[in-house]
Amino acid sequence: MGRCCPDATPPHAHCCSRRRSPLPRCLGWKQGTLCDMSKAWEMPDDMEAYRTQNRFLNSEIHQVTKIWRKVAEKERALLMKCAYLQARNCQVESKYLAGLRRLQEAVGDEASECAKLLRQLSQEALQWEASEASADSVVLSPIGEYDEYGFLTVPNYEVEDLKLLAKIQALEVRSHHLLAHEAVERPLRERWAALGELAPSAELKQLLREGVPREHRPRVWRWLVHLRVQHLQAPGRYQELLSWGQAREHPAARQIELDLNRTFPNNKHFTCPTSTFPEKLRRVLLAFSWQNPSIGYCQGLNRLAAIALLVLDEEESAFWCLVAIVESIMPADYYSKTLTSSQVDQRVLQDLLSEKLPRLMAHLGQHRVDLSFVTFNWFLVVFADSLISNILLQVWDAFLYEGTKVVFRYALAIFKYNEEEILRLQDALEIYQYLHFFTKTICNSQKLMSIAFNDMNPFPMKQLRQLRAAHRERLEAELRELERLKAEYLETRASQRPLVPEGCTSEDEADGDA
Repeated sequence: MGRCCPDATPPHAHCCSRRRSPLPRCLGWKQGTLCDMSKAWEMPDDMEAYRTQNRFLNSEIHQVTKIWRKVAEKERALLMKCAYLQARNCQVESKYLAGLRRLQEAVGDEASECAKLLRQLSQEALQWEASEASADSVVLSPIGEYDEYGFLTVPNYEVEDLKLLAKIQALEVRSHHLLAHEAVERPLRERWAALGELAPSAELKQLLREGVPREHRPRVWRWLVHLRVQHLQAPGRYQELLSWGQAREHPAARQIELDLNRTFPNNKHFTCPTSTFPEKLRRVLLAFSWQNPSIGYCQGLNRLAAIALLVLDEEESAFWCLVAIVESIMPADYYSKTLTSSQVDQRVLQDLLSEKLPRLMAHLGQHRVDLSFVTFNWFLVVFADSLISNILLQVWDAFLYEGTKVVFRYALAIFKYNEEEILRLQDALEIYQYLHFFTKTICNSQKLMSIAFNDMNPFPMKQLRQLRAAHRERLEAELRELERLKAEYLETRASQRPLVPEGCTSEDEADGDA
């Protein structure tokens, strides 16, 4: 190649392709042109270096991600193992207490020394909590006195013999909670978090049946209540009703005052002297008595309003929840003086029990047990006095969306859950005693929910409406007949009243003189 003059053009592309490195040493090139060429020659090497570095970093990131996933899986496995061990501990302690209870019943007063030892062991078991453990073992959290809604964790049974049973129940509840936390509760929380804006759907119905996590429940309940009462809600309505109560006393005010002290005596929010919940409950019930003067107040409304207050924590929201239940969800006359619809539903329940649990109904019929003594209150307050709080609120989650069909489903499921235990009882008094508290022994919410919505199918609303209509017609005919017999009796009694002899005074006249 010959010498290049100062103004010579750079070599052609085919020349560059033959000599990629070192750079051409054309002394006549300008300095800027030489730098540009230098960068052009170095760029492919830099790109290759960057590619190599990128492949290395990607490999490192991939390895770190694999390690992180393994650690996360191991942590999850350890958490599940810890929960399992705690649950097993609860189960073992529960079996120990159950064994003590059976021994107590078997021994009685026959062997005083043995009975004394058993009492001592029972007292120790009731007082013991696994709150301290050795440094090498898992620390087990003790059972708290109250749950997250203020209800006693260990039921407060008045009968001394049932104290052990109460502790056994509490241990069973904790065991199921621990075992379900990772397998059920965490995925459920993730599904609720991903749900977004609430709208009626099959997915929402299923989620409500499985239960609403506590952090979502107030928002979800407000939305459910609004669906029911949006045609009734008006700005300032609640305050207007309260002002009516301040201007004059409602006839139901005295009964409301009496029932305030009877509302959930095992809940700290209604028993603590400094709590604001009783005052809130008073205002909600008084406002409702003005909102619905045909009912005014009925025993049971205090528990419905109290549950709404515990979840929603706002008077006005609790008030509209009570309105939704009484005026929208439950049939008319459910809380009237005659309780007509409530009586109808008890007869419907008897029919459904005979259809779905014939063995149980035959057993109860043999011992002449009237279930309405127990189940009437279930329906009136939607299980507020009967189920432990986490199961109760799961029932309400579905009830506020689907209506009274849920109450029937769960009533049937409760009997199915305990069917074998009831069938083993062979005395009417024993059966009634068991039915008095057996709902509190239900600890597995997932099992009960599965029975209610899977085992109790089919359960068409059309069938429920038909049964209600037929039983209402019969009940109203019976009531008319009772009124006719009453009138006939009074008329006969008046016609047969003996004449008062001369010189004597009747009781009415004597009272008048007095």
